[in-house]
Amino acid sequence: MSPNPNDPTFLRTVRRRGPAAVLAAAVVGATATSAAWSATPAAARTPAAIRTCAVSDLYLSMGTKEGAAGSLYWPVRFTNTSTTSCALRGYPGVSVLDGGHHRIGAAATRSGRSYTSVTLAPAHSASAVLRTTNGPVGGPCLRTGSYLRVYPPASRTAALVPAPWKTCSDTFQVGPVNTQGAL
Repeated sequence: MSPNPNDPTFLRTVRRRGPAAVLAAAVVGATATSAAWSATPAAARTPAAIRTCAVSDLYLSMGTKEGAAGSLYWPVRFTNTSTTSCALRGYPGVSVLDGGHHRIGAAATRSGRSYTSVTLAPAHSASAVLRTTNGPVGGPCLRTGSYLRVYPPASRTAALVPAPWKTCSDTFQVGPVNTQGAL
């Protein structure tokens, strides 16, 4: 607080310590007050922890299939449909289902790639890439499924995504959710 020249304590201090001491105290007090005021806006700007995206916050869809070097890659896109930002971190759980919603083959294994949190602003997307072989290379193909059952990272609730997926050669991998399109 700045000294108040009308305060009787201030006047006694000036008489006892002298004007230079009072000026120094006023500068220190003003600096402390300024520091407190400047810290407040910075603290107010510190973002609160971003909540994890729930299935109800997301629209899941399939991106564009691509083939390369004997593999087939297909991204699962997670789009934030809520009005606030939310985050996804890690790998989704993915399995293939037939038209009757029965699982075909084993669930996807993780690619092993490292990951970070992806913050999705409203209407923004990130994806997790699926991979299998491009045909029976080293093993047979399973029958083609009608849906993918996808559990977003940290979710115990799945979404069904219409997707004609065929796992071949016992290869079915998923990458972490990211914005680079990496497996």
